Amino acid sequence: MNENTRWRRRPGLPWREEQDAAREALAALEAGQDAGGEGTLLIVERGRVTELNLLGGEIWKLCDGSRDADAIVETLLPRFEVERDELAADVRAFLADLAARGWVVPA
Repeated sequence: MNENTRWRRRPGLPWREEQDAAREALAALEAGQDAGGEGTLLIVERGRVTELNLLGGEIWKLCDGSRDADAIVETLLPRFEVERDELAADVRAFLADLAARGWVVPA
């Protein structure tokens, strides 16, 4: 995976944000609770539904073709209490997984 690749969601892949679940996950984070397992975004492929947690959903939404991994990290860093290196590793690993599934493609 090229470090400067700008990612976009695969056109035609259905997805939906679960706004109530996202609000609950954000409230849990703000209260200092773990919200990592809460599904906040759904992706449907071939009749199979995959839930993304809050961070995964936020990364997914930022894959609009205008950002590479570093830009996604910079956008998310103020929103999550995490060290930059840890977030960067999580973003890169998640993008690699999305690309391997064919859910994101280079812009």
